[in-house]
Amino acid sequence: EHSTEHIYNEIAYPLVEGLMEGYNGTIFAYGQTGSGKSFTMQGVVDPSSQKGIIPRAFEHIFESIQCAENAKFLLRASYLEIYNEDVRDLLGADTKQKLE
Repeated sequence: EHSTEHIYNEIAYPLVEGLMEGYNGTIFAYGQTGSGKSFTMQGVVDPSSQKGIIPRAFEHIFESIQCAENAKFLLRASYLEIYNEDVRDLLGADTKQKLE
């Protein structure tokens, strides 16, 4: 019943703020097929009100980095899919390669 913006502000925003302070963070989307996990995480580009958690988090992270002074950042991101006990990194070079 909530918009992706509301979900981001309530759940992901504090997590991203923690990332900017040096903590690790994970968002775990779990549920049956067709329950809206991919839409919540990815959303759609247009209208911008339906952007998902991932694009909102990336905007938040890069805006924070841009505003930071006297700091260095190392950013690593993975987008893991676990399906039928197979794990894949959807941001990797070969998205069909299974991980251990």
